[in-house]
Amino acid sequence: MDTTIDRLKEYVGQEVRLSGWLYNKRSSGKIRFLLVRDGTGLVQAIMAKGEVSDAIFDLSDALTQESSLKITGTVRVEPRSPGGYELGLTNIEIVQIAEPYPITKKEHGVDFLHDLRHLWLRSSRQYAIMKIRNEVIWAIREFFYNRGFVLIDSPILTGAIGEESSS
Repeated sequence: MDTTIDRLKEYVGQEVRLSGWLYNKRSSGKIRFLLVRDGTGLVQAIMAKGEVSDAIFDLSDALTQESSLKITGTVRVEPRSPGGYELGLTNIEIVQIAEPYPITKKEHGVDFLHDLRHLWLRSSRQYAIMKIRNEVIWAIREFFYNRGFVLIDSPILTGAIGEESSS
């Protein structure tokens, strides 16, 4: 059953398949923890050596941050996991291995982050800001719509190049 992370609660105890991107990974010897996001949320996927084939277990070594993948596993309730659910992995299908992720935890300059804006927007802080901004804009539009206003998209009004540089 293909689904999204925000709908996992509907499939507790069932096997599902998710498509997403690797947000983070860590290993504890014979257990691998993959944090996967799909645009609707984050889920922790757990894979234990012996519960999957060696080929599938070793496949996780090749994954880099933001690699695109499809994972299959059983949904379990786990209060310590993001969103309260986790996936007991049975299969990983790599769609695309990502280049090494250039944005690390160290401080980066504004110019560097703007050059990589498409990646920076994937960070949890920037994503949270986008969600808040979306809600505010939606509330403002709804307010005016419910009062009979009409949205008009006007052209951008700027002075001509010659006019602005002469002042």
